[in-house]
Amino acid sequence: MKRAVFSVLLSIVIAGAFLAGSLYHQHTYAGETSTAARKILFYVDPMHPAYRSAKPGTAPDCGMQLEPVYAGDVKAAPGESRTDSSRPPGAVNISAEKQQRIGVQVSAVEKMSGTHTLRLFARVSPDETKIYKLVAGMDGTTRKISGVTTGSRVSKDQWLASFSAPELRAPLQGYLVALDVADRQREGGATAASQVKAADESTRQALDRLLNMGISPVQIADVKRTRETPTDLLVNAPADGIVLARNLTVGQRFDKGTEWYRIADLSRVWILADVFEQDAKYIRPGQIARVTLAAGGMAINAKVSDILPQFDPNSRTFKVRLEVDNPDYMLRPDMFVDVSLAIALPPSVAVPVDAVLDSGLKKTVFVDRGEGNFEPRQVETGWRFDDHIQIVRGLEAGERIVTSANFLLDSETRMQQSAARPAMAEMAEGKDPVCGMDLKAATTQHKAQYGGEHFYFCSDTCQHKFEKDPDAYRHKSAGATAPPAARGNS
Repeated sequence: MKRAVFSVLLSIVIAGAFLAGSLYHQHTYAGETSTAARKILFYVDPMHPAYRSAKPGTAPDCGMQLEPVYAGDVKAAPGESRTDSSRPPGAVNISAEKQQRIGVQVSAVEKMSGTHTLRLFARVSPDETKIYKLVAGMDGTTRKISGVTTGSRVSKDQWLASFSAPELRAPLQGYLVALDVADRQREGGATAASQVKAADESTRQALDRLLNMGISPVQIADVKRTRETPTDLLVNAPADGIVLARNLTVGQRFDKGTEWYRIADLSRVWILADVFEQDAKYIRPGQIARVTLAAGGMAINAKVSDILPQFDPNSRTFKVRLEVDNPDYMLRPDMFVDVSLAIALPPSVAVPVDAVLDSGLKKTVFVDRGEGNFEPRQVETGWRFDDHIQIVRGLEAGERIVTSANFLLDSETRMQQSAARPAMAEMAEGKDPVCGMDLKAATTQHKAQYGGEHFYFCSDTCQHKFEKDPDAYRHKSAGATAPPAARGNS
């Protein structure tokens, strides 16, 4: 009996031990499996999920405790895509809802050509070939003067002033004597042609002397007709025009070389326009432009005559000269006008002006990479006409770019980069591919990207050596090209 009871008790003990061992094994295996499944990958800021850290702690922006992110349980942060690992470096991810809220608009990059209007600011100037200066050829005294003043409109041969000059009497009398001699040679039936020729030459010399001394052709013709010496000499307008300057008063004594009047023929005038150096290459002589008074008025056609080599270093502009007929004197010297010039442009990549962020040192556009990712890209620009600007380098036709809300995207990019920078400094580990030095948290500010990989350096010197010849050091970058932070958020 005792033997039977002992056998039963022994069986119960063995069964209990087996059951306990089985349960312990199952619990241990489940615990190991749960621990592996719940492995912490990194920590994130609950208020700003773009910030990641390899260690627990508090967020630098708000002071909240960082939340762990476990393997197999990676979820997209608010406003971000699940494809963080494929996001281009420097790109920002914006959800569709947020894009609509901030007004993001995207359009395709296209090649443009055709005719654009170049608008210039210009000033009216007299035609320098039609400016007349009336200058005294001897000393004298002003006797009478007309009411013509600066700005007055005059007609050809109009009387302007009278003056006396004693030294002119002898030349006038000499001219009259030469005329009499020439007349007698012709009327006396002289057979020698040389005598007639000599008499005519003497008359021309006397006439040239009078013209050089300032006597008007009108008065010389009157002296030839009347054969009398005038008491006062006349100053007459040489052409129709506007008086630009008057330097005479009644009773004024003047010296030889004094400018009496300056008169401009304004039947045809110049228009001098300022054009920026990048636009000057599109302008050619012979092009037709539309000219309108700055204060408004009728538009007239003008023709480009020349692009002057004169360059203004302050405004960085060239001078373009246009010529235009001005029969009604609508255009006066120093008036400001607006010039519209049609420019034919060759096909080139162009985008709306609002799509380019110009910081002064660089120009940036945001390229749509799909799934809410927007990549900031530096570009070089060329001409700018109307509301479009040429992209010389950095974009290709067919790419899609952001055309509105660029400033908000730029702000978002700066915020994410600023928040992620401390995390990168904490998690970047490895060796400098140039000198082999072990990298520390404080040295990860020196970094570069090549061939889709990230590289970190101990100093500017090593970074510059790498950038000059990346292939020479790329094979040494094991552990430095893909630190935990880069592999988790490249």
